[in-house]
Amino acid sequence: MKTNGKNGDVRIGFYVCHCGSNIAAMVDCPAVAEYVRKLAGVVVSRDYKYMCSDPGQELIQQDIKEHQLNRVVVASCSPLLHEHTFRNACAAGGLNPFYFQMVNIREHDSWVHSDRAEATAKAKALAHAAIRRVRFHRALEPTRVNIHPDTLIIGGGIAGIHAALLLANAGKKVTLVEREPSIGGHMAQLDKTFPTLDCSACILTPKMSAIRSHPNITLWTYSEVAKVDGYVGNYTVTVKRKPRFIDEELCVGCQECIKACVFKEPKFADEFNVGLGKRKPIYIPFPQAVPQVVVIDPDRCIQVKTGKCKQTCVEACADRHAIDFTQQEELLEIKVGNIIVATGYKLFDATRIPQYGYGRYPNVFTSLELERLVNSSGPTTGEILLRNGQHPRSVGFILCVGSRDMKTNRWCSRTCCMHSMKLAQLIREHTDADVTIFYMDIRAPGKGCEEFYDKSLKDGIQFVRGRVAEVTDWALSPEEEGKLVIRVEDTLAGFVRRIPVDMIVLATGMEPQADAQEVRRLLNMSCSSEGWFLERHPKLAPVATFTDGIFIAGCCQGPKDIPDSIAQAGAAAAEALSLIDKGYIEQEPNTAYIEEADCSGCKSCIPLCPYTAISFDESKQKAVIHAALCKGCGTCVASCPSGSIKQNLFEDEEIFSEIEGVLT
Repeated sequence: MKTNGKNGDVRIGFYVCHCGSNIAAMVDCPAVAEYVRKLAGVVVSRDYKYMCSDPGQELIQQDIKEHQLNRVVVASCSPLLHEHTFRNACAAGGLNPFYFQMVNIREHDSWVHSDRAEATAKAKALAHAAIRRVRFHRALEPTRVNIHPDTLIIGGGIAGIHAALLLANAGKKVTLVEREPSIGGHMAQLDKTFPTLDCSACILTPKMSAIRSHPNITLWTYSEVAKVDGYVGNYTVTVKRKPRFIDEELCVGCQECIKACVFKEPKFADEFNVGLGKRKPIYIPFPQAVPQVVVIDPDRCIQVKTGKCKQTCVEACADRHAIDFTQQEELLEIKVGNIIVATGYKLFDATRIPQYGYGRYPNVFTSLELERLVNSSGPTTGEILLRNGQHPRSVGFILCVGSRDMKTNRWCSRTCCMHSMKLAQLIREHTDADVTIFYMDIRAPGKGCEEFYDKSLKDGIQFVRGRVAEVTDWALSPEEEGKLVIRVEDTLAGFVRRIPVDMIVLATGMEPQADAQEVRRLLNMSCSSEGWFLERHPKLAPVATFTDGIFIAGCCQGPKDIPDSIAQAGAAAAEALSLIDKGYIEQEPNTAYIEEADCSGCKSCIPLCPYTAISFDESKQKAVIHAALCKGCGTCVASCPSGSIKQNLFEDEEIFSEIEGVLT
């Protein structure tokens, strides 16, 4: 069979899909098939209701064999969805899958037109372009890249912990990198979890301990990923390990050094307790911290800053010699095949909405601050106290602070309604305070969450629908004296209310981490317009990214609760596991290549490549493209001054023929 598009016989099969009514409602599919039937080289032209269905694919396979087709064109929906489907159908029919071309007449045509005649004419033009293009396709083969069996997980919150344990329990080696002194993330700061009111620490601590003791997991806390080189299956990662000034192998967490510190009383803001408590320069972040190893704050420790401390902590650790003030920052290099990113989120800064009084009125708290107050290991050992040490008799929750707001963040943070109701119930358990929740809409979609909402109503928690206008301490009546006053339009009652309370809790929403853009550039990922890491497809590939071998899990992809974070972490681990067990990945052959004879060695392409896929061969004085690193973006092809760089599936003959097909 001759299949050379330039001088051989080309036998093209064309298929236009109705896509139910997605395409057929706006495009006259039979008319398109009839038009293409008359074009040169077309042997078969059909329209079918669902080309992606098994009968549709079998139709292609039968026609390849019966009509000796050597090219196939399908006009249907997005190639992102079904290009592989139809390539596989061609391969099953005995045809090289890269003799296939797909035309998108759904997103590019039927969905963006309101005139059926014009949409049909456009579909014909796009089909003609593909028919002209496909004759110049060449038989290509995907390249195979071997997969290193180890995995890196960035982030030690619940998502990173769960993914690490799944992979480790499957017998795979995992390195878990966390930039804080302990793993646990935001979940470690919670008292209980909704809607079951299970103890958060009781759920999380066993998993944290399993991470520390698992033989297949290397845990690096107080560390950050500094550099990532390589490609799917063969990443070289440089990890920066900050000095703890403690030998982790020698420290047993006895905390005698903390007691012996020259600072007799805690003096510095405790980050884990959101600044509500104090700690010393040498400390353990929280009682259940993993690793159970102290850390010395270099910005607070007198010895680290000046070298003039009495070093009473060293004396207290004389029997183990675990304290080491000579430690320096380390750069360690590891080889991995996959990377799972689970870097989590940060909470909205409530001072950005000054009318709510956070930072101005002492008794305005965030929901996370209240979590630490209500926790038995928190700064008040579980007592809910105002700044003056008294118990509140009335508490108001303001929802959607930094969420569903065109002035701050448009998205819903998903957990705030349930989180506030949980805290409201805990307040009712700890105090006799009246609790009022100010909301726009209650969103309780999870399993058992609507029932939890009903329980809150039955327990006497008041709900006022309306966005709070402001919080003030101006008293207009005796009952408002010494109180914070919430001014809100009650949209159900239809009038503006002034409600005095002792304590206000702001349900602050989730935001992408402050360094999300740096991490994105480090790993060649994409971000959505809001700043969350972008998945390959919101429905079909919710944990994969556009960079092969890099997966996302948890709240770094978008706001979600603990069960959803764990489910996504499991999916990311499964994706990594499937690559590891297969042992290799097949990459698209639409990579760039260099016509060596035409390359002038100008090196202009090297700094332009976003994937660092181009190097320079000094012996030949020519540029070289690493096919495994190349993603086929075409930047180097477009910029090469000598025209020596070309790209498979996007060669000049194909592109120019396609353009001519659209215009004629």
